[in-house]
Amino acid sequence: MKRLRENNRCCAIVVAAGSSSRMKCSGSKIWIPLSGVPAIVRTLFAFEQAQTIDCVVVVCRACDTQAMERLRIEYSLSKLCRVVPGADTRQASVACGVAAVPEDCAYLAIHDGARPLIRPELIDRVVLDAHRYGAASLAIPARDTMKRADAQGFVVETLPREQLWSVQTPQVFQRELYESALQAAQREYTDDCQLIEQTGGRVHLCEGSPENAKLTTPEDILFAEAVLRGREDGSK
Repeated sequence: MKRLRENNRCCAIVVAAGSSSRMKCSGSKIWIPLSGVPAIVRTLFAFEQAQTIDCVVVVCRACDTQAMERLRIEYSLSKLCRVVPGADTRQASVACGVAAVPEDCAYLAIHDGARPLIRPELIDRVVLDAHRYGAASLAIPARDTMKRADAQGFVVETLPREQLWSVQTPQVFQRELYESALQAAQREYTDDCQLIEQTGGRVHLCEGSPENAKLTTPEDILFAEAVLRGREDGSK
């Protein structure tokens, strides 16, 4: 696969330090088995297979670090180079991951550990997009008519659907650009693209897939299992 810049080693930062409160499960949702394999392992398999990813840092809860380290041997995860504990917020957890990235990596691919259906070819697509533009994110066009409402729940306006996208991960950034934006952040953001936006930077949207859903509620597990069954029988 052709890379667009000479210094283009890319490290994936897989963020898996959330509380999983909406999943209503004991422990972290990253350990939920999907067709017999922990969700986090399915996430890491995709990065293991992606041609544009050179190494992987996992950020998880402190209580999960030892179990995560064991996955390296159990599932032959050769790209997994560091496992580090996260912090109280997602942004702070990503910063923990950034600090653990090898110095020779010029790009950061930040991904939700709870998006286990990501495909290697989508990872490669968005990383190459970041090589071209400096910052890129997977996203899918909005399918439904979108409304903006007031505090009482009444419609204020109908938003132009053709301009709206649902953002996914990975979100990939030139390392220097991301680190500068992180230092300049004046508040907490739930989306890494917002860090770049708040400094006046531009993020290019790269079309992802509806399959690349995040495990948030129990219903999402049913969806993930259905997708995996489809892949196994060759229908997807």
